[in-house]
Amino acid sequence: MRRLQINQIRMKVLISSALAVSLAACGAEAPVEEAVAGTAEGAFEAGEQAIPVMGEEVRILAFGDSLFAGYNLPDADGYPEKLEAALRARGTNARVFDAGVSGDTSAAGRDRLDFVLAGQSEKPDLFILELGGNDLLRGLSPEETRANFETMLTTLTEAEIPVLIMGMRSPPNYGPEYTAAFDAIYADMAEKYDTELIGFWLEDIYEQPQLFQSDRIHPTAEGIEALVTSTIDEIAAALPSEGEG
Repeated sequence: MRRLQINQIRMKVLISSALAVSLAACGAEAPVEEAVAGTAEGAFEAGEQAIPVMGEEVRILAFGDSLFAGYNLPDADGYPEKLEAALRARGTNARVFDAGVSGDTSAAGRDRLDFVLAGQSEKPDLFILELGGNDLLRGLSPEETRANFETMLTTLTEAEIPVLIMGMRSPPNYGPEYTAAFDAIYADMAEKYDTELIGFWLEDIYEQPQLFQSDRIHPTAEGIEALVTSTIDEIAAALPSEGEG
């Protein structure tokens, strides 16, 4: 698996215990080959046979923070890595490039986006944008987060790169006004820039503390498996159809 060589020393995320608890609760034709052995467990129906990987390669750029970087997990257990394995188990010739950097806010993502895109040998077929959690942890204003998303999505739109946004949700202890302003960002951006959207991509695990590490923010390996299982259909649907791109 290829991790992008960006800020290789991961920044530690400053975590408030109270907030942590609330967050936890709240283009060549490829040859036919056998599906990779390390398929994400549970990514397809129990007993379903993996099918051969074939067809044109689709390149997915997973751009985010520690939730993509696989904080405190082996490299092979991060979300982008498990997503690639699960897609390939379905027969999709997918390559998922991990551009997650622990500690990144939406502003940090905005600042490195051009560099990351310039470093790609080919234009991604799908760009997964997963940011905003560290904006919450640092109490940044929703207006600032919205402006950073606007900048990133304008860049991606001008580059004609399809985007899928991974939405986040504010914990209720931030108050109704902040929560409403923050939570609206993702749907508003998806509508304005005509992107795909997963409304709150931690939905299926956020009330299951056993699927989070001791910091109550970052998923365990089992939590990552569950996230792949719950999001893979939407990601597969966002991929270009045969002949597109």
